[in-house]
Amino acid sequence: MTHVPPPAEELRLLDAELRQLDARRAQLLHRRAWLVAALQTARPLNPAQQAPRAPVEASRREATAPGVQNVLLLLGGVLLTVAAMVFTLVSWGHLGIAGRALVLGTVTVAALGAPFLLLKRGLRSTAESVAGLGLALTVLDAYALRQVAFMGTDGAGYTALASAVLAGVWAVYGLLPRAAGLRLPLPAALAAAQLPLFFWAVSVTAGPFGVAAALLVTAGFDTGVALRVTARSVRVLAAVGAYGTGALGALTAGRLSWDAAGPGAAARAAALLTLAAAIALGAAWRLPKPAVSTGNAVPGGLLLVAAGGGVLRAALPGGWAVPGYVACGVALLAAMRVPLPEPVRRGVVQASAAVQAVAVVCALPLLVVALLGPLGWMERWWTGAPSDARAAVAVHMPWPPYPGQLLLGPVVVAAVLALLVRGEARRPQALTGAALLAWATVMTLPAVFQLPYAVALLLQGTVTGAALAAAAFRLLPVTAGMLALGGSVSLAFLSLASQTATLTVLSVLTALFAAASLLPHLAPLTAPAALVYATALACATGLAAGRQPQHTALLVLVVPAVATLFAARLGESHARVPVEVTGAAAGLLAVGLAITAPPMLALVLALCGVIAAGAAVRSDRRPVGYAAAVLFLLASWVRLAAWDVGTVEAYTLPVTVPALCVGVWRTSRDPQTSSWTAYGAGLTATLLPSLAAAWDDPHWTRPLLLGTAALLTTLLGARHRLQAPLVLGGSVLVLVALHELAPYLVQMTGALPRWVPFALAGLFLLALGATYERRLRDVRRVRDVLTAMH
Repeated sequence: MTHVPPPAEELRLLDAELRQLDARRAQLLHRRAWLVAALQTARPLNPAQQAPRAPVEASRREATAPGVQNVLLLLGGVLLTVAAMVFTLVSWGHLGIAGRALVLGTVTVAALGAPFLLLKRGLRSTAESVAGLGLALTVLDAYALRQVAFMGTDGAGYTALASAVLAGVWAVYGLLPRAAGLRLPLPAALAAAQLPLFFWAVSVTAGPFGVAAALLVTAGFDTGVALRVTARSVRVLAAVGAYGTGALGALTAGRLSWDAAGPGAAARAAALLTLAAAIALGAAWRLPKPAVSTGNAVPGGLLLVAAGGGVLRAALPGGWAVPGYVACGVALLAAMRVPLPEPVRRGVVQASAAVQAVAVVCALPLLVVALLGPLGWMERWWTGAPSDARAAVAVHMPWPPYPGQLLLGPVVVAAVLALLVRGEARRPQALTGAALLAWATVMTLPAVFQLPYAVALLLQGTVTGAALAAAAFRLLPVTAGMLALGGSVSLAFLSLASQTATLTVLSVLTALFAAASLLPHLAPLTAPAALVYATALACATGLAAGRQPQHTALLVLVVPAVATLFAARLGESHARVPVEVTGAAAGLLAVGLAITAPPMLALVLALCGVIAAGAAVRSDRRPVGYAAAVLFLLASWVRLAAWDVGTVEAYTLPVTVPALCVGVWRTSRDPQTSSWTAYGAGLTATLLPSLAAAWDDPHWTRPLLLGTAALLTTLLGARHRLQAPLVLGGSVLVLVALHELAPYLVQMTGALPRWVPFALAGLFLLALGATYERRLRDVRRVRDVLTAMH
């Protein structure tokens, strides 16, 4: 409430105050110096007193002078107001009519007239405080007047009249020339102006329609004030009132429109909604900021849609509410051709888009059931063709009511996107959305109209083919390709109801996607899909023929074989990796189908190894050869297990022989190859498992054969100076010899006296110490020889 002067004036005042403070400080310092000199002349000071004292820091001020002033004025005004209320409510009955009028009139006139004198003297904050007291006294006057003269009147009606009179009196008081410096009366008048119409509607029992109308008219008044008044406080308060009363009135009218039982009630609610829309759009037209203007135009457009849609909902049969609102939302697009300001036009178009989006959301349950409902046939496959398309898609999901009316929403939105959206930036997005909605609509039509099951399959197949054709001719290729893939998945699951339908649909989809894979730009998407449907067709064919899963696995292996051949033709295409991955997945499925029959599993693994070896022929797929080798090895092991072969060497030798052959081939091509790299894995694959088996074998055959093989390996390593055969063969030979001589060593140890081992150990240590240097030389020589080997 303190009047803040302009910056230049305030700076001048601060400089003057600082100069006065400096002068006063110099005067006090001079006086202090004289006093100190006088005291030192009169008597000597003690040493403790001669020490200079630290200056006492002034206490920090926690409140400014203007703040203290405002608090005092506010408290004074509040206390005076409370006193006036107590006087009015408690002491009123002790005075007569003349006394009452004289006291209240005198105090009110004095409180309202005092601010003029205070403003004349420049006490603006005090004037504001006294003016607030005067405004509060006028409210008490109105209350006192009702207690005296209008006790029997309706409270709501008197409140409406009193608030209107007070608003007018306060406005006139605030507009007086001598009250131009007061900022409180005009906002108070605007706040009081929010009440008359509302309480008048309540007093005359106008009902919800009257209350909504009163709120909207008040909002219109606040909007006009906010757009025309320049005072910031009044403008902000008017904006708050406009948004608050306008929102309450619009919500009330919207509820009345939704609950309207007939066209008459809907028309009256529509009139209220139209009034609210006019207020919002009028404000949007006049607002200078584009963002704020658009923000007001959006609810204005939505209110127009609610008005028209409510009338149509009440006039049309049940289920047509969504189409009615959609029609009104599309009608808003006529604003694109009306000469409106660009922010207003943008807001109206956004409101129309919001209505259309809500229509699509309302149809979403229907689309979900139509597109995802066929997944339920996974648990009821080949149980028989359903009666119609609706029974086929609603096998596990409830069917929404009013499907035909709900489906109109996506149809209309798709047409709007395709026909009305222009511009290079938004046109592709609009066409994509239109294509998606059109595809969903056509896929849903058979279930909506309860077409025969065969017709539903034919129609969805046609849509899938059309989407593939559009992608082939590069008409939205990515979108069309994804729609074709999604439609084919829904069609495939829908065909699970009948065996004939499943075989036919899978055959058609396989051929269709295989043909599309001949186009390079579609192959990354369609080639894996064709392989997936071919795999499903193979499984379905085997099941229809009554074959066991292990026999069906042989038919599934055709898919990875075709994938390998097709991938070889693709070269550097982006489709090569997806095709190979899909083929590998099909091979894994074949292995899973044959896993319960070991003989057939061995055959399937061997065929998978052949396919992998064929892929490894390509120079860029050499690492697949390792997978082929693993598959061949697994095939041999499974076959041996099926024959109940328990000999360890039968499982290890099929690994060792090819590994050693590969090692010989590699050293012939690269003589610098290490023997561990060439022969280490092959020798280890047989020697170590056989050593573990021989360690627990009570017979002599395996240790003899293993020792012979280890001896030959050691001799070959020494002959060719190869480290790996020499070390592995020698180690295994020593361990086999120890294993065979262990019983005799134990017997010999038991026959000797107990001091013999210690004596032998001492002799050994002495001999070792005596020949330490020679042994070290020999070790170095052996190390050098081994290092020179490959």
